[in-house]
Amino acid sequence: MGAFLETLIGGLMTGMLYSLVALGFVLIFKASGVFNFAQGAMVLFAALAMARFATWIPKFTGLESKLLANLLAFIVALLVMILVAWLVERLVLGKLVNQEGITLLMATLGISYFMDGFGQTVFGSDIYKLDIGMPKEPMFLLDKMFQGGILVNQEDLVATVIAAALVALLSAFFQYTGTGRALRAVADDHQAAQSIGIPLNRIWVIVWSVAGFVALVAGIIWGSKLGVQFSLSLVALKALPVVILGGLTSVPGAIIGGLIIGVGEKLSEVYIGPRFGGGIEIWFAYVLALIFLLVRPQGLFGEKIIDRV
Repeated sequence: MGAFLETLIGGLMTGMLYSLVALGFVLIFKASGVFNFAQGAMVLFAALAMARFATWIPKFTGLESKLLANLLAFIVALLVMILVAWLVERLVLGKLVNQEGITLLMATLGISYFMDGFGQTVFGSDIYKLDIGMPKEPMFLLDKMFQGGILVNQEDLVATVIAAALVALLSAFFQYTGTGRALRAVADDHQAAQSIGIPLNRIWVIVWSVAGFVALVAGIIWGSKLGVQFSLSLVALKALPVVILGGLTSVPGAIIGGLIIGVGEKLSEVYIGPRFGGGIEIWFAYVLALIFLLVRPQGLFGEKIIDRV
């Protein structure tokens, strides 16, 4: 039982990180109807910016406090991501209003490749260490209930708390603020939202800026765990099955979908993987997403589209 709970807790913590990345997909899709294939590249770009600025700022300013240097690096990296959001709206999305979905998808695919290449040009292609002071030592819980206790990684625990807090904050932002309601109105109908005075361009800049902030936090967490490297964009794309499972338009769906994928991956890796030679955690999420596409294409919490003729 102890081993099962250990695996379950590990899956829930990983799933919450998946939910954080998936939230970026959902935010942009809700506001613009664009499936942002560049979200993984945004996570990578943000992590690269944070890692390099955390190195450059002490070098050029003489700061000795790592905490202050990391804080300044976070602020600068966030400003960079907001600038990226403004450029995306000004140079790409603003030119493609009311275009076909496939056109917008290809635009975000182009943004993805550009950000990957541009990030490598500006920040380099090495693997960078990102130390933000998160505890690395494991700890044991419930040692009186289970022999040996339950092993929990403190870094994963802190990352989960940060991700959960951010997810809750963004959910409240969407539900209870005027800007959040405007974002939902834009998602329902672009032309109707413009007709009642909602500035579409400003809303898109806001939502891409929020998605950039989410990408930055996710990139910092994953970069602290795995190192900042170009495989981070592939890790971030694990959120694709999450949004398919939860529904492209649902914030709660992104959360529940991430938890299901995270737990399913860990349990299948431990209990099913050995019978198939391992590697099941690589494809489990995508097979589960494929099953949902066949059975319930709109996902668990997505809106079912009904066309009336």
